[in-house]
Amino acid sequence: MINFIKVAIFSVLMVGAFWGYSNFGIPQIKPAPPPVEEKLDLGAMTMEQFIALGGKIYNGKGTCTLCHNAMGRAPMLDKIGTAAPENIKSSRYKGTAKTVEEYLRESLLKPSAFVVSGFGKAGSNDTESPMPDVSGGGIGLSEAEIAAVIAYLQDSGGAEVTVAIPAMPAAGAEAPKAEEAAPLKTPEEIIAKYTCGACHIVAGQSGALGPSLAKIGATRNKEYLRQAILDPDAVVPKGFTAGMMPKTYGEQLKAKELEMLVNYLAGLK
Repeated sequence: MINFIKVAIFSVLMVGAFWGYSNFGIPQIKPAPPPVEEKLDLGAMTMEQFIALGGKIYNGKGTCTLCHNAMGRAPMLDKIGTAAPENIKSSRYKGTAKTVEEYLRESLLKPSAFVVSGFGKAGSNDTESPMPDVSGGGIGLSEAEIAAVIAYLQDSGGAEVTVAIPAMPAAGAEAPKAEEAAPLKTPEEIIAKYTCGACHIVAGQSGALGPSLAKIGATRNKEYLRQAILDPDAVVPKGFTAGMMPKTYGEQLKAKELEMLVNYLAGLK
């Protein structure tokens, strides 16, 4: 009887200790607030400031340096001023650009128009680029932001800066309201629109920058998956670094789409 009481007291103490540690000893994860869209006062910008803005986007919101870096995931762009004209002349070029500026814009919006040898999607024989369209998906650059990135790449890549700073809307003019898109109907449509396969193995895509999602449902529950989409830096998988995945999906995905995607990923076992 005495031994039973001792064991009971010990068990209560251990449970209390674990409860206290889990509630007060482990730092609580608080989702980061959604990013604030930066207001661009284009009318007051000099070209130097516009180029600097492009560099900020290139190294930040555009997530360009995740691949275009010394690790060799994508071509370096420090000599794009001389590389672009040569790429346009290549027999493998499928675009319509005639100038460096046009080529850079095309590369940002239609990256498969020309794929540098060795940097195509696996199995595509360098005919398909793993890079997403930067105007959509989780990046979502505006026309002004794309122009700024082009100016930055021209300046840093040894080409003449030919981009014009976009004009500001006339005073009192209202920007046209975009019609709200209908919710996507399948998880595959969501994965395609937001180019998840550019970084992850999922839905037949073979991205290699992020963790494989092929069997993610076998080890992660829906709560974890939902948080990973809305606040990707809250828990960073081993072997990867923070800041790789855009934090804007919470604003871009409709609630129905988010739950559809979470349920799909949870079912991959």
